[in-house]
Amino acid sequence: MNKNKIDIARMRREYTRSGLRRTDLTAEPMELFERWLQQARTAQLFDTTAVSVATVDKTGQPYQRLVLLKHFDTKGMVFYTNLGSRKAQHLTYNPRICLHFPWHALERQVMVLGSAELVSLSEVMHYFYSRPRDSQIGTWASRQSSRLEAREFLESTFQELKQNFQEGKVPLPSFWGGYRINIDTMEFWQGGAHRLHDRFIYQRVKSGWHIDRLAP
Repeated sequence: MNKNKIDIARMRREYTRSGLRRTDLTAEPMELFERWLQQARTAQLFDTTAVSVATVDKTGQPYQRLVLLKHFDTKGMVFYTNLGSRKAQHLTYNPRICLHFPWHALERQVMVLGSAELVSLSEVMHYFYSRPRDSQIGTWASRQSSRLEAREFLESTFQELKQNFQEGKVPLPSFWGGYRINIDTMEFWQGGAHRLHDRFIYQRVKSGWHIDRLAP
């Protein structure tokens, strides 16, 4: 037995930064999300828009990965990806999706449940051409989720494409697009002392949103 083995069962701390009360809530969950996102930016957290995206394959096996949220409003949340990627393949036959924002430094989490739909071509083009040119070329260079023999192949493909696209605009790949998450549920979690965390769940109903407090 390794004497220096980390005893993770004893690793713990108290969550005492803040609380979340019903009086802190907004009528629309996206208003509270925007407030929390701004506070995360003010606190200079690293990659504040990074979100874990969970999808499920045909066997029921869940997968997670981090992407960057690129837009949000009352219509939903948007991220962009290669449409041949694993997550895109999952979403073609099961559009149900879960997003998770882990703002550990603020002792906060936000979980989103809903369904994904492709955004319009005009939205895709608008975002694609707002990206740095090398990022646009990088989109062409990678067949996301496919197997690679070596990194050198990816880098050489990128350099070759950079030469090919030396003049004019980089064309928008037909295999690249975005998803809008139509939100059914949003849950806000704020750490509390003695593991008495604050959790509130917004659930969409015909009249708007129904809010409940959940036990930690």
